[in-house]
Amino acid sequence: MNKSILAIMATSAIITSSCTTSADNTADDAPIIGRSELVPANHRLTPEILQELGKISEVTPSPDGTKLLYGVSYVSVKENRSNRELFVMNIDGSDNHAITHTAKSESNAVWSADGSEIYFMSSESGSSQIWKMNADGSNRQQISDFDRSIEGFVFSPDFSQVIMIAALPMPKTDEQLFEGLDKTTGRIYEEMNYRHWNDWVMDYPHPYLAKVVDGKVSNDGVKDILEGEPYECPMRPFGGTEAFAWTPDGKQIVYSCRKETGTDYAFSTRASLYLYNVADGTTVDLHPGDHGYDTNPAFSPDGKYLAFQSMARNGYESDKNRLMIIDMATREMRDLTASYDNNCDGFVWNADSRNLTFTGASYGTSKIFRVNVDEAKVAQVSADVQADYGSVTLAGNQIIATRHSMASPDEIFTLNEAGEATQLSFENKAMLDQIEMGRVEPRWMKTTNGDDMLVWVAYPVGFDETLKNDPDHKFPTLLYCQGGPESAVSQFWSTRWNVAIMQANGYVVVLPNRHGVPGFGQAYNEQIAGDFAGQCMKDYFTAIDNIAKEPWCDSNRLGAVGASFGGYSVYWLAGHHDNRFKCFIAHCGIYNTESMYAETEEMWFANWDYGGAPWDKNPNKSYTDSPHKSITKWNTPILVIHNEYDFRIPVTQGMQAFNAARMRGVPAKFLYFPDECHWVTKPQNGVLWQRVFFDWLDKYLK
Repeated sequence: MNKSILAIMATSAIITSSCTTSADNTADDAPIIGRSELVPANHRLTPEILQELGKISEVTPSPDGTKLLYGVSYVSVKENRSNRELFVMNIDGSDNHAITHTAKSESNAVWSADGSEIYFMSSESGSSQIWKMNADGSNRQQISDFDRSIEGFVFSPDFSQVIMIAALPMPKTDEQLFEGLDKTTGRIYEEMNYRHWNDWVMDYPHPYLAKVVDGKVSNDGVKDILEGEPYECPMRPFGGTEAFAWTPDGKQIVYSCRKETGTDYAFSTRASLYLYNVADGTTVDLHPGDHGYDTNPAFSPDGKYLAFQSMARNGYESDKNRLMIIDMATREMRDLTASYDNNCDGFVWNADSRNLTFTGASYGTSKIFRVNVDEAKVAQVSADVQADYGSVTLAGNQIIATRHSMASPDEIFTLNEAGEATQLSFENKAMLDQIEMGRVEPRWMKTTNGDDMLVWVAYPVGFDETLKNDPDHKFPTLLYCQGGPESAVSQFWSTRWNVAIMQANGYVVVLPNRHGVPGFGQAYNEQIAGDFAGQCMKDYFTAIDNIAKEPWCDSNRLGAVGASFGGYSVYWLAGHHDNRFKCFIAHCGIYNTESMYAETEEMWFANWDYGGAPWDKNPNKSYTDSPHKSITKWNTPILVIHNEYDFRIPVTQGMQAFNAARMRGVPAKFLYFPDECHWVTKPQNGVLWQRVFFDWLDKYLK
């Protein structure tokens, strides 16, 4: 499930790929993948173009605030792989140019203290190591030679020390049983957490502290700062360098860690912040007691405060994400967002050490806010636009942020004092200028319990022109069911669940911000816990029934689509829709909550949202209303998509749904990916996904 903890990590430097290993196995003589040269046919977005649009990330201002460093990932559908290059431009967007041009991806790029050099990761030498180059890309040289691949690094403020993240193999047990069996593939487990998200757990990451001597990372005296502790640091699968913060004087390190293993790990979300003293190796828990995730530590420039994001309740991974600070002198802890009823998704300190700038979902879009340390008053900084702000950083007092919408992937923007944005990067302009996009508008509807619900309505490309020429024309319409379940329905851009490509294929798309999504207050957000088949399903009917009354909507050609909890929603709707829909598509959805409870790996999700185990004395409605309970009412064609390495919602959930549909005589198709996880990340798999998606919809709705 794509829940709010994922949003915590989204603006950070992610070091572990969601579905693949971090090693770059690109051959040395492989062609360099750069900006796509595809030409849009008929001015329409295609699956191939969707994959090959450039993806911007890791925007970092230079120390003097005059330049921006960032990366762009490029994809080749033909080569079925990606490549990442680094770019530099002036703070006003001028002189934008690439400073790398290799077949090996560069990542984790940071400026040196004086801005004359750039440090980054590359696997050019065979394993992932730390490299540096001049700020113009010249004089490229490897500066680390660690005995394992490095997954990420964080330099101390004076660049005399560095934290390197590398994996340790899991300790072997029962070795005597394997004696003489050098070809066996068997594994023995005695505890849970033997697989997580998309991997069988064979190793775990640890931070290693090393000195930098004469511009090189020294292997002498390298220290594992969690030596002897069998815990993930950073936390997989999404944790990265954002888990670490150096004090401004370089004498201490704060790291985020969930110090649990096995079954305890599977049920717990208690990640705390630990203060490590470089000189004597002692460690102190800065937030003792029972609580949820503490993540993304960052010291104020003056070192007085430590800011971080924190969830109050252990076991609830979608709890409100608060912006907290600790006074490092007194250890007093305060919630700066106590009066703010939504999440903090990512933040940065202002230079004055008195204010913080952060992003968060609010009424259907992700906006930029500011909060003062003394008054703890939250104020919106960005002007209202129909777009989402993603990562945010500061160049001096100038706000730099990435922004995307349902019509465009991320680009880099700067905001003025009035919160108005000016675009700085134009990575995909040449391609998007050739593509006609449909419009998207917000609508407000009353739910059955009297709340106001924002619904995005996305119209097909050429909608207005079509109605102008044919006023009686009716359009096939899709109900989009959001995953999470507690994930925002905002102005998102995705290479899989992409609204623009649905519009390009002639569909109206209805996207309800049903109960259970963030951005409309915590009570609205939490309503869904333990009530999967309740109010949110009524909200779906409210949204689609409202739109079905429109004269341009063909109420005889309605479909419902969704992934993760959205897939659960589709399975549930299939047994309760009273013939509203003509076809369904469910990707990696929960079909049987009873079996799901005992086969998923992150037990905190199922335990919290289902209200416990199905064998408990008082079973939750999540079990009595499980989609599989209404299989006898299924009568509508359904496409099931599921992936082998999805351990959050195992592939057997999709197999159960497909098999049950066919045994009941319901037309069904099963798209199976043996090498994908909860998402679809490989380029050609992504193209196939889109082709099958629209082939199924067109068959039943056109």
